[in-house]
Amino acid sequence: MQNPLILLTNDDGYDAPGIKALEKVATLFGDVVKIAPDKPQSGMGHAITINSTLRIAKRESRDGFIGYQCTGTPVDCVKIGLDKILDRKPDLIVSGINHGSNASINVIYSGTMSAAVEGKIEGTPAIGFSLLDHSIDADFEAAQEYAKKIIEMALSKLEDKFCLNVNIPKAKSEFIRGIKYCRQAQAKWVEEFDKRQDPSGQDYYWLTGHFEAYDHHQEDTDLWALENGFVSVVPIQYDMTDHQYLDRMKEWSS
Repeated sequence: MQNPLILLTNDDGYDAPGIKALEKVATLFGDVVKIAPDKPQSGMGHAITINSTLRIAKRESRDGFIGYQCTGTPVDCVKIGLDKILDRKPDLIVSGINHGSNASINVIYSGTMSAAVEGKIEGTPAIGFSLLDHSIDADFEAAQEYAKKIIEMALSKLEDKFCLNVNIPKAKSEFIRGIKYCRQAQAKWVEEFDKRQDPSGQDYYWLTGHFEAYDHHQEDTDLWALENGFVSVVPIQYDMTDHQYLDRMKEWSS
C-alpha cells in the first residue's frame, strides 16, 4: 500500500519559516512534495500567470528532501505541480503555515487559501493553515501541534473532498482551548490610500487601512473562536453563487 502523497505549498515563499514548520508535520504522514513560490506572494488571491513564463527549479535540502521552487503564484504552484511534477494525484494538499490571519474576509485575498481552493477545484482535499503572527520569528510550535491533529483527522476523511481554512491563535499550546468548527465571520477591510511623493515629485500611493468586523461576537464565527483562544476551522467552497438571492431573482420575470 502506498503512503499518502501530500502536496505542500504556501504564499510566503519557499524558504519561509511557516512552510518549513508545516513540512515537518506533513512528513509524519506520508510522502511530501513541496512546490512553493520563489518569493513572497501574499495577497495574490487566486491569481495565475498568463503574461509571462513559469520556471521551476529543483531544490534539495541537506537531509535529502527534494522540493521545487516556482516563479509563479501559489495557484500556479498547485496547477503546475499536478500537471507536470507529481507522478500521481495527491491525496491531500496542505498550504501554509501562513504568517498572519486568513480568517473572515481575508480568505478572499489569501494566496495561501487560494492554493487550497485550487486543490478542491481539482477534486483533492485541501487545508490552508495560518498563524496569527506576522513576525519572521513567530513560534510555530502550537501551530504544528494543531496541524498534526487536523491532518490526521483529514486523512481519515479523504472521500469528502473538503477545503478547510484553519487559523491558529498566537499563543502557547497550553493556552489554546481546542478546535472550534465554525463559519466565516462577516467583516471587511476599509482601505485608506496614503498619498506620497517620490524624489522626482511624482505622486504615488501606499495601501493602508483598518479591519472592521461585524458579527465577531457571535459564537459560531471564526473571529469569535480566535478571540476566545480556539483554533478556528471553516469549511469553504469555490461556488460563489448567491443561491438565496437567485431564488428571489426568479420573481423578476413573473
